[in-house]
Amino acid sequence: AVDNAVPGIDGDCGGECACGTCHMIVPDEWFGKTGRVGDAEEQMLSMTPERARTSRLGCQVEITEAMDGMTVHLPEFQM
Repeated sequence: AVDNAVPGIDGDCGGECACGTCHMIVPDEWFGKTGRVGDAEEQMLSMTPERARTSRLGCQVEITEAMDGMTVHLPEFQM
């Protein structure tokens, strides 16, 4: 997202799971394809006021072909 200037995804920490500026909300049907939420990501998400059940930090999701067609939503405060 950062490399492609996606609005609302700042990625200020450069992928280090240290800022939460890449918070995204994954639709239920895609969430299982995003991998496991690690401890550092869980800690960062726990401080996010707009956290949803399917929230992820974009910097912690490894993109795979299984995600082809996936669309995510951004929390209102990031737009």
